[in-house]
Amino acid sequence: MEKFKLFIEYQVAKTTYVTNQFETEHFRMHCKAFQDHIKLTMQTPIPVRVRKLQITIPYSFESDDRLFLNGFQSWTDCRELFTDEKPSYLQPYFKPFIMASSFRSSGDYTFTKYDTRAGHFHGFSYAYVRRGEQYDLFASLNERTGYTVFRFNCPENTVTVEKDLDGIAIDGYYDVLDIINLQGSMDEVFDRWFKLLGIPKATAPVRNGYTTWYNYYPNINEKIVTDDLEALSKVDAEIDIFQVDDGYQTNVGDWLSVDQKKFPCGMKVIADKIHQKGMLAGIWLAPFGAQYMSEVAKAHPDWIVRHPNGKPVRCGLNWGGFYALDIENPEAREYIRHFFDVILHDWGYDLVKLDFLYAAAIIPNHGKTRGQLMCEAMDFLRECVGDKQILGCGVPLFPAFGKVDYCRIGADMGLRWHSQMFSHRENVSTINTLGNTIFRRALDGRAFRNDPDVFLLRENNMHCTFEQREIIATVNKLFGSVLFTSDNVSDYDEKQMQLLLKTFSKDDIQVQRAEFLSSARRVIDIDYTENGVQKHFRFDLEKGKIL
Repeated sequence: MEKFKLFIEYQVAKTTYVTNQFETEHFRMHCKAFQDHIKLTMQTPIPVRVRKLQITIPYSFESDDRLFLNGFQSWTDCRELFTDEKPSYLQPYFKPFIMASSFRSSGDYTFTKYDTRAGHFHGFSYAYVRRGEQYDLFASLNERTGYTVFRFNCPENTVTVEKDLDGIAIDGYYDVLDIINLQGSMDEVFDRWFKLLGIPKATAPVRNGYTTWYNYYPNINEKIVTDDLEALSKVDAEIDIFQVDDGYQTNVGDWLSVDQKKFPCGMKVIADKIHQKGMLAGIWLAPFGAQYMSEVAKAHPDWIVRHPNGKPVRCGLNWGGFYALDIENPEAREYIRHFFDVILHDWGYDLVKLDFLYAAAIIPNHGKTRGQLMCEAMDFLRECVGDKQILGCGVPLFPAFGKVDYCRIGADMGLRWHSQMFSHRENVSTINTLGNTIFRRALDGRAFRNDPDVFLLRENNMHCTFEQREIIATVNKLFGSVLFTSDNVSDYDEKQMQLLLKTFSKDDIQVQRAEFLSSARRVIDIDYTENGVQKHFRFDLEKGKIL
């Protein structure tokens, strides 16, 4: 990697400059470049705003290479790709609608250039080229200074690395890029990367459990929760967690305002009932979110993240639309600390599923980049939660490394195998989350324990065939460490119960190989051992068929 081309576009006062030089009258770039490591530190005598910084490295792609580029956040689709594929995301007929709506807020659409030509791909924080069992890993060592974007240009045989430095004025020394390039087996390169990051192996155990969301969505109440809890407690399996999802609160952001019609006895009583069944009590919240109509948004408009023109930043369409709490505001921080203290200690919950976390860094703010804001937000959440457990969701993954116990690594599971025709990269999608589950597997046990989202075996309120439900359960078991359902298991027949017990059995699984076949590009072929016994699983991702 010591041979690369530098490109910088920067601004001093109101004048914009473009250069490929390492030194100008406005800055000096200190460079440490080796075969496996490049570190760039920018030194400026006056404030400099970097609009674009990238390095381009020559690379020889081969026709049978498999490529992986990590998506922006938990839900963003990412799987291994072939070098001649054309990205399916953000095609011209979808782009105008996404960019004109709050759908753009959950992804990288507003600050990353999309190239939809065949063989042109981009991703965040890490990427690899795989040739058989050999991995060529490109990875960032520092996202606190800004997100790192990797681009593979297969037709032109280049790897380009960009840094998102939007929001800061460099005045003095600033580490603008720090990346490595490692070769070896999957275990060798990822173990080496995490050792360099100084992140110890994740110690959280594999968990079996339940969440209310994928059956009732926000339409939960005390009876539904207690009925499903009672049914689950009778299953002859090791059940670890029962999680109450969205719908218990009056508004997103007003976390201590419980809907008294739904939960007249309050949320502490629910946690106590869960504990009585020998399970950990989990609860969902979006700690940085504030619904437009929430009391916190109305009472404290100064706590809301705002654009430079003073308008509040819209973070998504969920719940009719929501804002983000600005954790740079001391009062907002104390508010967040307080509701965590009540939920974890007064109510007695053991695990919090923290969702829509991208909202903390939706724009560069307070003289900080998106990457810095996101990393600091994850530090803050870990501090608030203490020794209780965190299941992260809707979060850029690198900032969550070592900060959460469990983390979603794919989109929300759908009730159908195929999602609706209109789609963006973070949309609900069964197919996308299965791809993410398989190809983000290297993070499991290193960054955190992977949550592949739920498997559903019920007949009612479900539109997948039983064969497709079996595929989802099998993939989750092989690649996941959080095995949750949302079914009332008292409705199961014998076939469904046996598959539930099989999925919940805590077996020793060792995946040896998982890849798309060259001859059938939507067929995934998996070799693994289960309790020392060699096994094989193959399915068609497009059709939802076991082969």
